[in-house]
Amino acid sequence: MAYCDNTRPCPCTYDCPRHGKCCECVAHHGIITRAFPECFFSKEAEATYDRSIEALCHDKGIL
Repeated sequence: MAYCDNTRPCPCTYDCPRHGKCCECVAHHGIITRAFPECFFSKEAEATYDRSIEALCHDKGIL
């Protein structure tokens, strides 16, 4: 994996080996789980545990 310098604090509340490593996290979710990382969602949407594209669009007001 290419070097990724994460300069922002990670807002994700889930503790995992990729916490704070945004590039690794996004790659893992996109390739392995086919879902979006928690940090893409608002706190309210994060609480639903729905990481689908539909949930993300709804959370961001796109749907």
